[in-house]
Amino acid sequence: LTDGGVEEAEIQALYSRAVAPFWDIQAGLRYDIEPDGLAHGVVALNGLAPYWFEVETAAFLSEQGDLTARIEAEYELLLTQRLILQPSIEAELSAQPVPDRETGSGLTSISAGLRLRYEVRREFAPYLGLEWHRALGDTRDMIEATG
Repeated sequence: LTDGGVEEAEIQALYSRAVAPFWDIQAGLRYDIEPDGLAHGVVALNGLAPYWFEVETAAFLSEQGDLTARIEAEYELLLTQRLILQPSIEAELSAQPVPDRETGSGLTSISAGLRLRYEVRREFAPYLGLEWHRALGDTRDMIEATG
């Protein structure tokens, strides 16, 4: 949320199937609610990499033919049985420039986050989180040009 409005939001509906121990392949649809409504086809691979890194990768093909991807990795550090520190990093990529979405080609942005959660119960775990986000390359230039 920025200035009382939603900056960006998306909804995904995915079918998931196990392809190996700890790894799933997913396929489905993504709909960007903001900034402008846009539908995408999604193919994703998610799983637990060696050393307990949770990895999520996804490729998106928009209804306008734009190909983008997202890669995320996170790790859980158990400080106690209930207090968990979760660092994460995410990168977004684009196969081509998409000027109407203020996106250049190549590596478009990177984010790093840190979340501290307390598991009252497995189903209920309030948390505090910080996230740093940086647009890169042509994407940064497009965003700066539009203010």
